[in-house]
Amino acid sequence: MTSSPFQRTIALPAPVCEQAAQYLEQAAQRTIDGTAVPLKAFRAAADSDFILPLSVVEQAAACLLVLATETAQSVPSSALRATISVALRLRDAVDLAHQPALSSRYW
Repeated sequence: MTSSPFQRTIALPAPVCEQAAQYLEQAAQRTIDGTAVPLKAFRAAADSDFILPLSVVEQAAACLLVLATETAQSVPSSALRATISVALRLRDAVDLAHQPALSSRYW
């Protein structure tokens, strides 16, 4: 018996996907490693109703945090906060998706 790989996905709000795509574009311009896959996925997110694989969202969050680190000294603080905010929203969405569903029954 063979098992097929199961890839968990997550639906994200359109504005978050659009912001992430914008920042991922900046990360790609700075040649931050690992940006190509999430950039492609976030660019095409509207075609899939903003449903993305968890691993891609996780990778995007990491890329955006690297972007924030690399640009911390050269961008206005408001731009830095915006980048970090999107990265944290992505990371929080992934963390939430990894949590087990709550049961209404007490143990």
